[in-house]
Amino acid sequence: APPKKKAATAPRIPPTRLALHHFDVNYSLQLKDQWPSVRAGLLCEQKYGALLNNFSATHHVGQELELLNATDFVSEVQKKAELWQRGAAAEEAGRGESVSQEGSGEGRVVTQAEMSPPLCASITSNIKCYTFPRGDITRFRPARPATLGLLDYYLMDAASLLPVLALNVQLDDFVLDLCAAPGGKTLALLQTGLCGHLAANDVSISRTKRLCHILRSYIPREIRETVSVTSYDGRDWGQLEGGTFNKVLVDVPCTTDRHSVTEQDNNIFHKRRTKERQMLPMLQLQLLMAGILATKPGGEVVYSTCSISPLQNEYVIERAVEVAETQYNIRVHVEDLSYFRTLFQDTFSFFSDCRLGELVLPHLTANFGPMYFCKLRRM
Repeated sequence: APPKKKAATAPRIPPTRLALHHFDVNYSLQLKDQWPSVRAGLLCEQKYGALLNNFSATHHVGQELELLNATDFVSEVQKKAELWQRGAAAEEAGRGESVSQEGSGEGRVVTQAEMSPPLCASITSNIKCYTFPRGDITRFRPARPATLGLLDYYLMDAASLLPVLALNVQLDDFVLDLCAAPGGKTLALLQTGLCGHLAANDVSISRTKRLCHILRSYIPREIRETVSVTSYDGRDWGQLEGGTFNKVLVDVPCTTDRHSVTEQDNNIFHKRRTKERQMLPMLQLQLLMAGILATKPGGEVVYSTCSISPLQNEYVIERAVEVAETQYNIRVHVEDLSYFRTLFQDTFSFFSDCRLGELVLPHLTANFGPMYFCKLRRM
């Protein structure tokens, strides 16, 4: 038989196996002795959070979840931040020096500088998201209709809220969600109740249809009217509407590490998608550039992926800063988000060696993520 025939019948290696092999080679170098634990997390059932729908969920939904021993991790962090702030202010009044705080979970010292202004600002949020404690793998019941027939909560990877919290939307901000589908982060942005206008865009028409369905299921009509859903190629957005937004979320297509090792269909590690996978960092850079160009001077961009890969994370950030400077004469400042690690370490496991931005790593006791996020300010 001709060699072609033989190749056709050779056993196909499933894309999940290819993905795992690829990660074993690359992530073991990056994460070193943490990789086996992260690998186990990726292969086990993902943990979810319940994002409360402020437009429908009445007080009793929160109570019901609390009875099951779930807590709203966002409000826990707000309390923690306020305590720290007060402690810091009191100590500063007394001494005018840096403060050291023990109660940070890891018993590490937190300096005044680390806990300074961004802290309160970053999480004065109306977002409420319930999670079960570390090690508790209880599943949430499916969402149910409540007031106005709108669903009471949305189940999502709780780590996906961190980019939204980092964006720190302020009252009447013009907000762009450049790669918005399937819609969890868009929904969270609307839960802040602060968006003056929200542009939710995704290149895929079938995915924006799903996004519209989610908006109809969760958001009342008068709020939906402040949202415009579009299906442009996000890379062109800079040309479409440059310099118009206060806040831009760029949650790019990536190797979706968890999906890649567990699901056969729509897997980016499929042999026929090799070229597409290799081109991802380029696409990510183009999308981030479009996001930077869409931002007003003084505005902020949060870049995020659900991958561990530095090629899709830090490298894209560094390149974007460089390209903005050399090709567009735009200065971009990478903001420090290390206080997020300090504040959220009770809920998530963070990678401690990220050069830029923050990375949530899957962990068997807190199986959220992976989620990389980095905040940029257009000067």
